[in-house]
Amino acid sequence: MMRLYGKKILITGATSGIGFASLKRCIEEGAFIIFTARNAEKVNQTQQLFPKQCLGFVHDSSDFSKLESLADFLIQHHIELDAVFLNAGNVLHASFGQWTENMFDQVFDTNIKAPFLLLQILKNRLHPHCSVVLCGSTSIHIALEQSSVYAASKIALRSLVKTLSRELLNEKIRFNLLSPGPTATAALDKVSTSEQERQALKTQIQNLVPIGRLAEATEIADAFIYLASDESRFVIGTELLVDGGVANL
Repeated sequence: MMRLYGKKILITGATSGIGFASLKRCIEEGAFIIFTARNAEKVNQTQQLFPKQCLGFVHDSSDFSKLESLADFLIQHHIELDAVFLNAGNVLHASFGQWTENMFDQVFDTNIKAPFLLLQILKNRLHPHCSVVLCGSTSIHIALEQSSVYAASKIALRSLVKTLSRELLNEKIRFNLLSPGPTATAALDKVSTSEQERQALKTQIQNLVPIGRLAEATEIADAFIYLASDESRFVIGTELLVDGGVANL
């Protein structure tokens, strides 16, 4: 029996990296996926790969003027959600002293403000027992150089899954945080503003992993399958670390 058979699941930022791996794994487990990304060409390409098993929507999570368009899209297609993976994020890293107000706002707007406001808008499209998964980061547990603003935005999500789980407890909607460790995706190329800093930071990150390698995106996706499935129905308001031991060893 497929673990997500018949479930309708929303995944944001789903055309690359962890989001795309999660989309593929959910489809393999029998789910129908509603997915978003900013790039229309990539949305179309992904839609063509799985024409009967997903429905794509071009959407920028950080454009607050258009957040309601996603809810309208779900209503238009008569879709209520059994699980949500708010995976879209901004991974900008920079040294203290290099941050501008605009850079700071970009990270916080995408990583915490957008998920919170989007969840408010989507609340009436969530089935009872819906599993909402926010994408965290093992960076919230370690003092990685240049990660100050990024890690601060992700630790805010850690608080959010606790408070919203309590606030919506009677509505049987549960929230959890999925925190990947260093993962081999294109996002690693965006963690800094110069090539020299980027390469130095990537080497530093890889050396942090006790298991001695980066995660594959499919390994993070497998953890999302668990959180989206009924297997995790007793898991609420917590964080699942999938980080090769970075935070604990």
